[in-house]
Amino acid sequence: MDTVSDEQLVERVRGGETELYELLMRRYNQRLYRVATSVLRNAGEAEDVVQEAFVRAYAHLDQFLGTAKFSTWLTKIAFYESLARLRQRNRLSNDSPGDGPEQPGIMEGLTSSMPGPEEQVIEKQAVEILEDAVDALPDNLRSVYMMREIEEMSTAETAECLGLTEAAAKIRLHRARRLLRRQLYARVGAVSGQAYRFLGVRCNRVVHAVMQRIAPPAGN
Repeated sequence: MDTVSDEQLVERVRGGETELYELLMRRYNQRLYRVATSVLRNAGEAEDVVQEAFVRAYAHLDQFLGTAKFSTWLTKIAFYESLARLRQRNRLSNDSPGDGPEQPGIMEGLTSSMPGPEEQVIEKQAVEILEDAVDALPDNLRSVYMMREIEEMSTAETAECLGLTEAAAKIRLHRARRLLRRQLYARVGAVSGQAYRFLGVRCNRVVHAVMQRIAPPAGN
């Protein structure tokens, strides 16, 4: 199924093969998680956004016209879902400031593919440094950097998802790189693809939850 395009899978899901939606989720779980994290800076909320975005996308598959890539359409849903959740969080925070437990770190549950324990520690520390630096970027730069450098989306796709011109997306990326480079970009840029990973239990949990929510009623 790896050779089947997103658009072909969408058509088959529309045709009643609901179980194939899992393939689309596993293709884009990590991208959506990274995008949501760039907005929310909270692992738990980002996971919730991933689930909601996939449920929302499934409910509106008939609105996917194919004029843009499915991945772009899906990413935009996750991005705007994240913004809505952020606005809701800010409203609640203004109503009751200081309440709520401290949220877990973004690195919770991350496992390294490096073979030796010493190498694992070094890589984990480098990725944590990068994630902290990205989290510290201004809001208008963080999502651009996440999409372009971490998720390796094209400038055109990034601009479309964020509602920017390509020129504006390039300017924001340049500013983000400049801010990061002052401290660490040259040292840890090579491991940026390891940051904000969405693997294992977390990925399976979201897939299972969404498939339960979109499953057709029994007897249909």
